[in-house]
Amino acid sequence: MRAVILSAGRGSRLLPLTELMPKCLVPVGGRAILDHQLTALAEAGATSVILVAGYRFDQVGTHLATHPSPLPVDLRFNPFWSVSSSIGSAWMARDAFHEAFCLMNGDTTLSSDILTRALSARCESIALLVEPLARPATDDMLVRVEEGKVLAVSKTIDPAAATHRSLGVVVGGAASAYGAVLERVIAGEHGILAYHHDVVAALAAQGQVAAIEVREGGWAEIDRADDVIGWSALMERTS
Repeated sequence: MRAVILSAGRGSRLLPLTELMPKCLVPVGGRAILDHQLTALAEAGATSVILVAGYRFDQVGTHLATHPSPLPVDLRFNPFWSVSSSIGSAWMARDAFHEAFCLMNGDTTLSSDILTRALSARCESIALLVEPLARPATDDMLVRVEEGKVLAVSKTIDPAAATHRSLGVVVGGAASAYGAVLERVIAGEHGILAYHHDVVAALAAQGQVAAIEVREGGWAEIDRADDVIGWSALMERTS
């Protein structure tokens, strides 16, 4: 299975840490976020990675050249990173969605156990990793799940109707419709401003998205400076 990591944005909420480096190279636990991701993906059984970068792209290339990866990495540049949302980076890796894939954000670290479970999932179309909702944060990608199916995904879901939040990890089989729906969403009005989760939302509206629930902790989104400081606790937390 090929993995896709979307890591083109600047990560403005991590300033000043991202003033001089891209978000994926911010160190947590003594290693760059990217290095944690590549190691976990390799241990989970991924065969290769497409890494889509944008902001300070040259630094990402230099890092890969000086920090051997456990997986082959196809580094791609998203020239539209400053004017498009995450769907633009997904578009740069669209060839990956014609086969089995694992798509993840560039600011999230996950244990190899969680990724192993995700990569081994068997679903009719795609699956989204979700965590039961305790109290939603203002920037959470909210999810509504019923009987193992994702019914809706959006940052604007009424918190009273949301049951989970997304980990930002999507897995799909070779026959998934993710690639076709990605093309449809990005071609729509204001499509370049869409999130890659909007593709998931469109498929969820057709009943094509399974939910993979994560309850054991073992993941952390590095979104703010406090997340860097508390990374170890975030990775070990239980929900």
